Formats: sequence, structure tokens, C-alpha cells
Amino acid sequence: MYHLTALVTLLALAFYFFTCINVSRSRTRTGVKVPAMSGHPDFERAFRIQMNTLEWMPIFLPSLWLFAIYISDAIAAGIGAVWIVGRIVYFIGYSQAAAKRGPGFAIQAIAAIALWAGALWAAVSRVV
Repeated sequence: MYHLTALVTLLALAFYFFTCINVSRSRTRTGVKVPAMSGHPDFERAFRIQMNTLEWMPIFLPSLWLFAIYISDAIAAGIGAVWIVGRIVYFIGYSQAAAKRGPGFAIQAIAAIALWAGALWAAVSRVV
């Protein structure tokens, strides 16, 4: 069973939902009306945080699950938790200033790449 990976998946989705709510709150706070996608730097940063999280989900989630299936539920969940921490660090940094997004981006990118590379290695080693 993959209970830990399922929990991390649900936490990642909860974080993404939080970023969606944050964009809505930012619209209200900054006065950026729907359907506008720009107009205030605070809103634009909130929107980019949400969209960047969404952009990484198709890389992160399949890699997380394939890693869990081929290698280990617990290790996948641990690396997945690191990915979520990286997204939180990214959120905090980018919310303050665009220049502060780097550390969180690096943490989550390394975690996602580790999951992807591990899953790839495990899949290829079973074919060969």
C-alpha cells in the first residue's frame, strides 16, 4: 500500500488549493478585477506562485507515484514532503519579492528531479 505517498499527494493538493485562495485574496486586496491577469505587483507575484506550482505538478505527481511504486512508499513520501517544504519556502520568498524565490525553487526542483530520476532508473532497470 502507498499510504504515505497518498498523504503527501493530498498535502500537495491542499497546498495548491491554498495558492488558489491566495490569488483570490490578492485580487480583493489589490483591486485587480477578473479577468485581468496583471496590474499590481503583489497580485502578479501571488498569481505566479500559483501558476508555477501548477506547472510543476505534472512533473512532481507522476514522478512521486512512480518512485513509490518502483522503489519505496516511505522514501517517495519523504522526498515529496521536501518538495512541499520547497514550495512553501518559494511561496514565502516570492510573496516578499521576486528575487527571493530562488531557494524555494531550488529545493522543490531538486526534490522533483530526484523523484523523476529515481523512477526513471527503476523503470529502465526492470526493462533491461
